[in-house]
Amino acid sequence: MSSLHSLYINGQWVDGESHITNVNPSDLSDVIGDYAQASTVQVEAAITAARSGQREWGKSGLEQRYSVLMAIGDELMARKEELGRLLSREEGKPLAEGIGEVARSAQFFHYYAAEVLRQIDERVDSVRPGVQVETRREPVGVVGIISPWNFPMATAVWKIAPALAFGNAVIFKPANLVPASAWALTEIISRQALPAGTFNLLMGSGGRVGEALITSPAINALTFTGSLEVGRRIAAATAGNLVKCQLEMGSKNALIVAEDADLDLAVEAAFNGAYSSTGQKCTASSRLIVHQAVHDVFVDKLSARLANAKVGPALEEGVQIGPVADARQLESNLAWIERAKADGAQLAFGGERVNCSSDGYFMVPALFTDTTNEMAINREEVFGPIACVIKVTDMDEAITTLNDTNFGLTAGIITDSLALSSRFKAEAETGCVMVNLPTAGTDYHVPFGGRKDSSFGPREQGRYAREFYTVVKTCYVKA
Repeated sequence: MSSLHSLYINGQWVDGESHITNVNPSDLSDVIGDYAQASTVQVEAAITAARSGQREWGKSGLEQRYSVLMAIGDELMARKEELGRLLSREEGKPLAEGIGEVARSAQFFHYYAAEVLRQIDERVDSVRPGVQVETRREPVGVVGIISPWNFPMATAVWKIAPALAFGNAVIFKPANLVPASAWALTEIISRQALPAGTFNLLMGSGGRVGEALITSPAINALTFTGSLEVGRRIAAATAGNLVKCQLEMGSKNALIVAEDADLDLAVEAAFNGAYSSTGQKCTASSRLIVHQAVHDVFVDKLSARLANAKVGPALEEGVQIGPVADARQLESNLAWIERAKADGAQLAFGGERVNCSSDGYFMVPALFTDTTNEMAINREEVFGPIACVIKVTDMDEAITTLNDTNFGLTAGIITDSLALSSRFKAEAETGCVMVNLPTAGTDYHVPFGGRKDSSFGPREQGRYAREFYTVVKTCYVKA
């Protein structure tokens, strides 16, 4: 493909008002391409086109929608190695993770293609004789989608697929840090039998394109995944226009390692949860709450596991931890290392920048011990390969520590006790709980979301997605 990549508005590829250059965080000499930036005028044009396209798409037959979504999923699956390489090249996650993300994106389209064919309306008898009541679900309308950089395809797709499945039009604004995956996905979608305007790609900054989208009264719903700060801004802006809103925001997830835990299992769960995807995910286990009886052995084992983990360029064979996303994220991570040490945390492993075979944003994953839940590093989202061990004396303290946060996305426990796992599932104040599994890793056919400051609005994924992407109409009919 050419170096300059256009916007997609009303069924046409169009130039933006400017462009940005997309650079590989694993190799700063590797330019992936130049990507157009939309103007605020183009945001309005996309919204107008989407309103027109949605009226036609919302009336489309079930088999047409099914075929479109299946075709997108089929192509993603067929090209998962190619597109996974592109994804890893621009975002920095190891190649296996990039390929896996594209494959998961295909599964989302396949799942929602099947969901199209499931009848979601209900008919019941009225309390009045001779009257029937039909509850219908209809498209919400034009959906604005703002997706993050850490899962540049999967997070976007788990919003786009249900939006299209339920007959909506989409205006997709990806994170400006990762436009290549969004453009590649859009190129696939552009070749499907969709009415012009049903799907639009607006690349650009959050300050201009995102702001124009979230403050528009002409859209019907907006879904966002990103920071708590931006989420609050979106909630306020959409509320003013009575636009339906769905937010997935920050987290401070914890993994409890109980006294009876299988420590080898605990170490792998902690490693995968805290450090895969370079810790750049909302489900990462940044707090490791460990019973004092197994604390020292666990720390030793996890430190050894980190020492054997290969840090390097995303496409290099055997790499388990790639670069962080950009210079700003690296600077933030290293600043957190110094702040935690100043607050009294002990750096048990890593935490420094490292040189690899190419010039990129690499750092050794960090593990802190002797931390408390009151330290800033255990209160705020860091979004990097940094985990902190908190030693506790019993399950009461573990549960209290787990819940002592304004976030509530995921939580995990490693234990062989049915009683402990049952108590944990009942008392963890999070939207997702995992027993003997990493806190990261969820399925596409069941609901996903959090509590407290982690989420706002209806759940994502699975059949629960219809709560956001449809509106309910109640029809009364007297025969």
